[in-house]
This record gives sequence, structure tokens and C-alpha cells, in this order.
Amino acid sequence: MSAKAVAWDIDGTLADSEPLHEKVLAEVCLHFGADISDLPPDHFRGVHMGDVWLELKDRMRAGTSEAAWQEAIIDTYVEQRAGVRAMDGAVETVKALAAAGIPQGCVSNSGRRIVDANLQALGIAGYLEFSISLDDVARGKPDPEPYAWACRRLGFPPSQVLAVEDSFAGFSSAVGAGLVTAFYAPAGAGVAGADHIITDLRTVLDLIDGESIPA
Repeated sequence: MSAKAVAWDIDGTLADSEPLHEKVLAEVCLHFGADISDLPPDHFRGVHMGDVWLELKDRMRAGTSEAAWQEAIIDTYVEQRAGVRAMDGAVETVKALAAAGIPQGCVSNSGRRIVDANLQALGIAGYLEFSISLDDVARGKPDPEPYAWACRRLGFPPSQVLAVEDSFAGFSSAVGAGLVTAFYAPAGAGVAGADHIITDLRTVLDLIDGESIPA
């Protein structure tokens, strides 16, 4: 299956942002009196922030609200956004697709300020048609809504849009919306049912229909 447009996930796909997310979480929790150094660094990887709060709230200083904690995490992440690194091949692939006139958008389960911080850190916002954040939809991934909306904004039916994802929730969202799927698994482990399993983001250049993409 090939496609005529690309819908990218951000965290873990375009952006190697997890180390910063983990660092910020530890710093903010400590600020509110919660030492989480006993937990593995990736303990909350892929976990919704509401569920993170439910697990950690009893460690917080009395009187700490979820809203204040969440806002502090976002503020700190944005302040430290220079710590976000691009996944190998991400920026060059986005630029090559843009040079070939392939429409691209981003579909994230992060809030708007985090999405904008990541795209600014990677320097790729100008190569994208749009970005969709969790704040822009009624239901985030794994619900199909974010990717269904991305297809409408890209102007192609789902069968002609390639979703590039690294998480099962994101993959499920894309499948539910009917997109062609490329599951990004740098370590080589994929998911059953993906149209493509890729270990290198540059492979996306080979999955576009009828286009000669410059390297």
C-alpha cells in the first residue's frame, strides 16, 4: 500500500522527547514534595497524565492540586524544550517530503503547548500543513477522531494517507480511521496488522505513491 500524504505522530516518532518528559516529571514532582526516584525512568512512558496523577497524588505535598501540577509540568517542559532531540532521519525526511510537494501534518496526544514546543525544537513547523493536539479534539488516541480529522485537513481519503506511529494507542487510532499504517520500531519490534513496519524513518520516502523523492 502506498499513499499521497503523511500524518506523523510526534513523541517517540519525530521527537526523541521521552527523556525530557521523564526529567521534567521528576523535577516537578519533587517541587511538590514527591520524590519519584524509586521508580524506573520509563515507568510512566505512554501513560495518560491523568493516570500518572492518580498514581502519584498521595506522594504530593498536602494541598497540591492536579491542575497546578499539570500546569507546572507544561511550563517546565516548554522552558526546557531545547532538550528535545529529533529521531534519526526525522527532520531530513520531513524536509524531503515537503520538497516533493507531499502534504504532511502531525497528530499528537499531547496538549497544544507541548506540540508547539516540540515542533519548534525540531524546526519543522514550516514544512507541515498543520498539527493536531489533544486540545483540538473531543477524543484523543486511540479513538479514530484525530486521524480522521487529519485526513480531512490533508484533503485525501484515509486510504491515501500514511500514518507513522510508534505506539499501540496511536496505531489503533490510525487503523480505526482507515489510514495506511507504518509502525516505527527502531528496535525491530512491531505490531500485528500494520501495513508497514519500519526501523528507519527514511523508509517513509519509499512508501509514497508515484513520487520521486529527493534524498
